[in-house]
Amino acid sequence: MVIRSMVAQHPTESTGQIAARLSNKGINVSKTTLRRRFKEAGILSMKPESVGVAHWITQKQYELLCVKPSEAKLAHLYYLPKTHKPGTPLRPIVSGLKHPTIKISTYLDQLLRPLFNKIGSKTTTTSGFEVMKQVYEWSTTNLRKETLLCTIDVVDLEYSLECPFKNVLGRNVLHFFVLSCIFIYCYLDLYTMIPQTEGVLAIKKMLDYLELKQIDGLKIETIIRLSRFVMRNNYFLYEGQYYHQIRGGAMGSPLTLTIANCYMFFFERNIVKQIRNAGGLYLRYIDDMFIIINWPERHLNKQIDQWNTLDSNIQLKAQVGQSINFLDIYIENINADLFTKVYHKPSYEPYYLPFNSVHPLHMKKNIPFAMFLRAIRYCSTFKAFLDEREDLRMALLLNKYPGNFIDNQFNRVLKKCNITQSLTSNNCNTIRKNIIYNIIKEEKIPTDHYRTMFIHFTYCLNIQTLPTKFHTLWNKYFSESPINEIIPVIATRNVQNLQKQLVKKK
Repeated sequence: MVIRSMVAQHPTESTGQIAARLSNKGINVSKTTLRRRFKEAGILSMKPESVGVAHWITQKQYELLCVKPSEAKLAHLYYLPKTHKPGTPLRPIVSGLKHPTIKISTYLDQLLRPLFNKIGSKTTTTSGFEVMKQVYEWSTTNLRKETLLCTIDVVDLEYSLECPFKNVLGRNVLHFFVLSCIFIYCYLDLYTMIPQTEGVLAIKKMLDYLELKQIDGLKIETIIRLSRFVMRNNYFLYEGQYYHQIRGGAMGSPLTLTIANCYMFFFERNIVKQIRNAGGLYLRYIDDMFIIINWPERHLNKQIDQWNTLDSNIQLKAQVGQSINFLDIYIENINADLFTKVYHKPSYEPYYLPFNSVHPLHMKKNIPFAMFLRAIRYCSTFKAFLDEREDLRMALLLNKYPGNFIDNQFNRVLKKCNITQSLTSNNCNTIRKNIIYNIIKEEKIPTDHYRTMFIHFTYCLNIQTLPTKFHTLWNKYFSESPINEIIPVIATRNVQNLQKQLVKKK
């Protein structure tokens, strides 16, 4: 029991160092005995030999991937409420920015996520706009009066089914969920539903699918061993006790999302094949699926029941009809006519960054700009657009945004989209179509880091003219000096606010 606790507190130390610490506490145990107990309990240290990659990574790679013991901090568990769901269930987040495995997790994610994006580009989506665009294209030739819309969620498992966390002393910690969620259910999501072994195997299947032997100089076997090490060594602190996650991955770990996506990719392959063979459209955002297809409703429901038998770890809950909400978009089939608009969840409240807050002006400009752009893209009728625009305007006014400032940002959207005429019921559809297919890209001047000097200061209203004055003085005194080859860039950092004071590790 004490050994587990010691490893949780010092996960980067070798068996010899752990043995020395135990000896100081009056517990004499040999390194051989420790290794045997570690193997039996599934406990690993951060040393290359214990990970099983001593012969496949260099000392330099080890040093890059290892968090120094003096800098390592145990992760901690906290909850985020799902305010848009009935009963306001909680999403468990394990925050471990200084966790001993965080560098390995980040490195593997940087290697593997681009590979998943490559194989999953045709079935996954990252935004409501991508969904709306593909649905719009599909509907031009396939939409009928009987066309069905369907959203499928990977069903959240209640904590009573199987607790994915164990106390490092060996006790199941179901009690701490019960104590902290007396009146509120705590649910496990996709991240904690996927068994660790199957999650790592999904990574292996992806690499085999791509026929890769190594990535960035790392052998596939090394990547798999490192992935397994990250998944099996998620220790965290909760209410003064140490816990070990034995199922799924931590939501705060970069690698977890890629593993979840890979697992879902191979789970959904038969589903995608069925939908495409029937001429339908299938998209997925993490654990939320979207289908539009010309099937009878009874047949679609029967297929969903069959899909629920594909994997005991994945249970699906579907909503089928001729109108659905998916991400931030509302989609409806009205007698073979596609209608779309912005969808606001029931928990939505019209609160945005207040205009009188101490934040740089460009941040305040981007809020109405992004919202107006979304309204034009999503709203398929002029009336829906007007309703959304007025709602946005009212919300911004409530947050102290001046009327002329709001109008200027709306006009900036039109200018960026090369729209020179006012929107009317006659030209709305034509203009919207052009906006859908013309991606707005900001031209970014590449930064020469060898010649650029970044100067940061904490933003406040009293010195908002500092950048202009600084450049004026710089040009005045250094215009003819060799130092003028250096490009000074004035950048701001946000002030310490109440949120930053409250949301921090204890």
